[in-house]
Order: sequence, then structure tokens, then C-alpha cells
Amino acid sequence: MTAFEEIDPNEAHRRMTSDPAVAYLDVRTIEEFAEGHAAGAVNVPIAVFGCAGMEMNEDFVRVVGAKFAKDANLVVGCKMGGRSRRACEVLASAGFTRLANIDGGFGGNPGSAKDGARKGWQRAGLPVTTTPAPGATYAELKQNAR
Repeated sequence: MTAFEEIDPNEAHRRMTSDPAVAYLDVRTIEEFAEGHAAGAVNVPIAVFGCAGMEMNEDFVRVVGAKFAKDANLVVGCKMGGRSRRACEVLASAGFTRLANIDGGFGGNPGSAKDGARKGWQRAGLPVTTTPAPGATYAELKQNAR
């Protein structure tokens, strides 16, 4: 049994608009988030640039936990759906119970020939912004998690 759901961007948007308690957790890099993100998204990267390239963000669970309760209803997205799937696994292992991975992420997933392409949040025409909500950037969230 999987500890989280797989949903498409339209379902994520439907949940967010029908229930204001549903939060979009964007686990892409700070730079990716700044280039554009789902309106209302909160950014906590699952991976950060380190000495050897991309590496796990050691503060990920702590910062997410400082922002959200373990039973918070989270839709989790990245660029295509892989990092967010990993983030859901990590968060589920840490005790988070209401997680949904956005298959296709923000930018879309070309998928395999048998799976077909998955439209991302942006290509689905859902609300996008480059202006984060107050308290939604990783720098702010990390500061508040201290």
C-alpha cells in the first residue's frame, strides 16, 4: 500500500479551490520556484545544490514540519513528478499522513510511450505566478523553522 496518492494537476487545483486547507508544497529548487510556480504554493526544496551537485536537503522534513502539521492536506509538486514522489515518500516516513503527489508536476512529464505524456500545472493552464505569497519562500520558511 502506498502512503500517498498520485493525482494530476487538475485534481490538485480542484482540491485547492474547494478546500482552502489544502496546500501546494513545491519541492523544486529556489531558482525553479522563482521562475514561476502555482499560485499559493509554498517552496521547500527536497534537494539543494551542494559541493557534489544536487544533494538531499537535510532540513527538508524539519522545515516542512515547522510549517505544516503531520495531518495537513498537502499536494506535492516538482518539475515533472519524480522529486515530489520522493518528497512524499520522505514525508510519509516522517509521519505525514495526507499526501498527494502531482503526476506531471509543474512543467509536465513526457512519460514513456506506454504511459503517455502528463501535462504539468503550467501546460494545463492553471494559475501561475512569479510572486510568492508572504512566508512562502524557502528562505522565510527556513528562518521561521529555527
